[in-house]
Amino acid sequence: MLIRKLFKFENAHIVRNCTTRRCSENIHGHSYKIEVLLESNYLDNGQMVYDFGLTKQYIKELIDSFDHAITLWSKDNKAYTEAMKTHSSRWIELPVSPSAEQFSRVIYLIVERILACTGMVNGERDVKLHSIIVHETETGYAQGFREDAHSEIMGTIHLEEIIFSQQVQSEWSDKTLWDKLLQCTLIQNPKKV
Repeated sequence: MLIRKLFKFENAHIVRNCTTRRCSENIHGHSYKIEVLLESNYLDNGQMVYDFGLTKQYIKELIDSFDHAITLWSKDNKAYTEAMKTHSSRWIELPVSPSAEQFSRVIYLIVERILACTGMVNGERDVKLHSIIVHETETGYAQGFREDAHSEIMGTIHLEEIIFSQQVQSEWSDKTLWDKLLQCTLIQNPKKV
């Protein structure tokens, strides 16, 4: 069975080396819609694949990190990236250019790591990330699957190379969340109260 959760954020970027000058030479923004598709052949104790409420915790927090931020490519012009970091407190630096395609790969890897490091507490079984869909505009999206996220042909993405600004990190409910995910230290889903 497949389930879908939709997230939204506003983000700015430049996509260097793309065909259109507007996109490759100018800072511009998008109202992104991110679809996280999870799958399992099993249902938990609540007869769900994965409680949508659980996605509001770490998955939402990390996707929301991109909201009202500028996303930078670590291989972009150093003067540009340093200027953006100087004049914006909310930024994320990626080891890949921030195209919709690369966003789908990056977010796939982040959500995949969250699921791998999360202690399931309500009988969830074999919950896997099916894909990530990144809607950059109303008419265009990129959909990334596991083979895309882990593709050497498209360029290997190491989570350790993703850097969140101090302001972004300060807004997380667990300030050590990224370090825990990088080390895959078990994070707990909340138990019923």
